Amino acid sequence: MVRFCRQRSRLVGAFGQPLLFWVLLGGGFSASFRPPGAPEGTGYAEYFYPGIVALVLLFTAIFATISVVEDRREGFLQAILVAPVGRGSIVLGQALGGATLALLQGVLLLLLAPAAGISLTMASALAAAGVMFLVAFGLTSLGLVIAWRIDSTQGFHAIMNLILIPIWLLSGAFFPASGVPVWLQWAMRLNPLTYGVAALRRCLYLENPALAGDVAPLLPSLLLTLLFGVVAFGAAAASARRTAT
Repeated sequence: MVRFCRQRSRLVGAFGQPLLFWVLLGGGFSASFRPPGAPEGTGYAEYFYPGIVALVLLFTAIFATISVVEDRREGFLQAILVAPVGRGSIVLGQALGGATLALLQGVLLLLLAPAAGISLTMASALAAAGVMFLVAFGLTSLGLVIAWRIDSTQGFHAIMNLILIPIWLLSGAFFPASGVPVWLQWAMRLNPLTYGVAALRRCLYLENPALAGDVAPLLPSLLLTLLFGVVAFGAAAASARRTAT
């Protein structure tokens, strides 16, 4: 958190680029794209909005976890590892810090929901914030699995882009599962982020569930998102123990 306050450019990178995608792609596809399974009258900018929130969380996870690679190169991580603290506690602090930053930036983007045509209530905003934290915790933990194993920032960016961007594209954020080939539908069903985006859509339309479209129900989506976070954190903690050894 202290490092983030000293590096304001991270806010611009993690928040500005997804916002630019939303404005450009949402405006460009609005006249030609009709999301299958979405209620009549739903424009692409409105459909794309939950996906942009997920993209903000994803970018924040990338920026937060790359600090592990930098700390190792600068020697700061070695100083942390010799402290009388369990490796799981160190990873938990990193995951909670990244998830908190992602949540703060996601809440800022929630303020733009009316511009997407989504009317938020206090209940839907709080529910969406809770889902965002779960998604951010899972994505940050997944980033830590990679960061604890990589020694260079160049390699980290290459692997993160190879893994996280396809995960986002296949989450239902960019296009729905309806109408795509069968193999792509299965890829989207097996993607854990699909259920995080589905839960976010359900929460944004908490007062009118029909407007969420053809996505997974809220409770199973929440449970699978929570399971993703737990599994990713366990893998990150195990990776930290092996690296330290």
